[in-house]
Amino acid sequence: MPKQMDDHGSTGLAGRRGQAARNDAAILDAAREVFLADPKAPVAAVAERAGVGMSALYRRYPGKEDLLRRLCHDGLRRWIEEAEAVEAEPDAWKALVVFLERIVDADVHSLTVHLAGTFTPTEEMGSDARRAAGLMDRLVERAHAAGRLRRDVVADDMGLVLESCAAIRVPDPERTQELRRRCLAMLLAGLAGDGAGPLPGPAPAPGELNWRWRRRSG
Repeated sequence: MPKQMDDHGSTGLAGRRGQAARNDAAILDAAREVFLADPKAPVAAVAERAGVGMSALYRRYPGKEDLLRRLCHDGLRRWIEEAEAVEAEPDAWKALVVFLERIVDADVHSLTVHLAGTFTPTEEMGSDARRAAGLMDRLVERAHAAGRLRRDVVADDMGLVLESCAAIRVPDPERTQELRRRCLAMLLAGLAGDGAGPLPGPAPAPGELNWRWRRRSG
């Protein structure tokens, strides 16, 4: 019988390994909820929400920064996974739209926005951030080449779109998703074609919105 897979990609293991995998999944789920509500919350709140002891948490994440890095790096990897998944889509506009919808539905950007500047990114995260940026560049270039995306929109504008959607949150998760999809649809309508007039202000400069992946000094 094949092993079952949980939401974090862990196979159904028996004994201590299985318990460790379940604990890790519970810790990450709890950390996401806790830190989205309050990025300054202590790790004790995560352990309490996850229903595990502090020792179980510290065995996996020696400090709060380790846990924050894991959460954000998981989100960054999800971004890359979804961008790569639409590369084979022949319709350039559909590829961009599907990618944005999937990122919004996965709530990837909420963690980025809430946790930016609260930890020091690793070199691997920096490398993955550059990979993600390259994939985004290609999606936008394809949409431009197809004549479906207004010419004054740049790849970094997509970060503004996603942050706008991530800012929407109501108590009901399903309603939150509905409202975010509605917001995204309205924003996409403004991105399509050449639009009625030029966008105000200069476009985001290359790397301007990527400060969150830079190492903090000190």
